[in-house]
Amino acid sequence: MKILITGASSGVGFEAVLELILNNQNEVIALARSEDKLRRLYEIAISLNPDCKLFPAKFDIVHDDYASLIEFVKLRTGSIDVLINNAGALINKPFESLTQLDFAEMLQSNLLGHVKMIQHMMPLLNENAHVVNIGSMGGFSGSAKFPGLAAYSASKAALHTLTECLAAEYSSSSIHFNCLALGSAQTEMLEKAFPDYQSPVMAFEMGKFIADFALTGHKFFNGKILPVAVTNP
Repeated sequence: MKILITGASSGVGFEAVLELILNNQNEVIALARSEDKLRRLYEIAISLNPDCKLFPAKFDIVHDDYASLIEFVKLRTGSIDVLINNAGALINKPFESLTQLDFAEMLQSNLLGHVKMIQHMMPLLNENAHVVNIGSMGGFSGSAKFPGLAAYSASKAALHTLTECLAAEYSSSSIHFNCLALGSAQTEMLEKAFPDYQSPVMAFEMGKFIADFALTGHKFFNGKILPVAVTNP
């Protein structure tokens, strides 16, 4: 499978890549903003599977030039079977302290960057391709909500709705769109936002789930927002 994943330098994205590269049939393009962390990812991947096909690249889904990314994909894998939109950011701040720039940052990082990625990668998606958006229980309708996460949760809710809309718009094609609304996993982002909280799910466990779902979930789901949480959220 030819896979492109964003937000690959840490957390569940990092762990998903390490799961995907264990299969020599997979060709993985891993994107992130941190060159140092991508280098570390590559070193670990090679130590786990010296024959893996991993192509890391420094790329900002909001600000960087997609023409260069398109050429990179064409040169490395030629096309895409699986697109995992995992990049994102989190702001934990009381509502009255949130600025318009905070909301703009959350929408850019958690929605509009993914919109740009999907639009630019559409011509490279193969028949029966699977686009997996990584959402959050914070944006899942009916789930418990937490103080300080208004901007973050609203941006993730928008990503959920985008997934449903794209599945409907491309229903006559063979491309599938699904969204995993993740509960907490023990990642750097969680520790920074909630330093006193310990998640019952480790990052590598969630990463493995994401990798497995990305490869097989489209056989069973399309246009679905699937809650992935052992607590609420």
